[in-house]
Amino acid sequence: MGLGIVFALAAAVTTGTATVMQAMGARMAAEEAPETHGVGTFLLALRRWPFIAGVGLDMLGFAAELLALRTLPIFVVEAALASALAVTAVAAAMVLHIRLRRIEWAAVVAVCVGLLVLALSAGREGHGDGDELLRLATLLASCGLAVVGFVTGRVVTHNRAPVLGMIAGLSFGLVAISVRMLPGFGVPGLLAEPTTYAVVISGITGFMFLIDALQSGSVTSATAAMVIGETIWPAVFGVAWLGDTTRHGLAPLAVLGFVLSIAGALALARFGEAEQKEEVAP
Repeated sequence: MGLGIVFALAAAVTTGTATVMQAMGARMAAEEAPETHGVGTFLLALRRWPFIAGVGLDMLGFAAELLALRTLPIFVVEAALASALAVTAVAAAMVLHIRLRRIEWAAVVAVCVGLLVLALSAGREGHGDGDELLRLATLLASCGLAVVGFVTGRVVTHNRAPVLGMIAGLSFGLVAISVRMLPGFGVPGLLAEPTTYAVVISGITGFMFLIDALQSGSVTSATAAMVIGETIWPAVFGVAWLGDTTRHGLAPLAVLGFVLSIAGALALARFGEAEQKEEVAP
């Protein structure tokens, strides 16, 4: 379990740092060609080393998440991933000179305390990995959620940011559940597993929905909705269907740690996209 905690924290640190590195690359691209927007800025950013480093860190973070999910309850891993916003906030304050308010520093502390409490109270991940019907249902759910997201993106005109952010979060939650239900990482077995394709579908569409959400309105509302979507229901699913547990008698403590971590992450939701020029300190 100790190694799983290390992987979960590594995922949080690499993911949070990646956000800031990608923001640096995007800023450099925007300064080079201020008249360029959208895809043009993205293509320019791909030529900047901070952005490339950020993408690499994201890949390392995902690998660490996979390993953590094999040894820890889902609720611990998802809380750790939400804590990446605390890493982003601190890194943004140091690198991008974004000023943190007192309540945001308090939120960083809350996230750290919550994760510590979770680490002390969580038991091992459950031994259940779902039957064939549940694995197939996960694949169907990922396809259905992808369709819902694409239709929502075309139909919804008001409150697009939180709605698409929530759908992105639900997709990322499906990724965590699907990874957990994988019986192993052997290539022949993976190709025959419905959950393998659920990971791919939900991972790609979730990322697309999140980008759309961040471009549609408030970064804070989009990120907050994503955090709620990707943490709460996978945690409940892991306990109810996959046998995730806490240490004996420490369930209330685990709930407290989970709530502290998620509440702190929500307070830091504006750092879901680190590059926010209007909030940079003068």
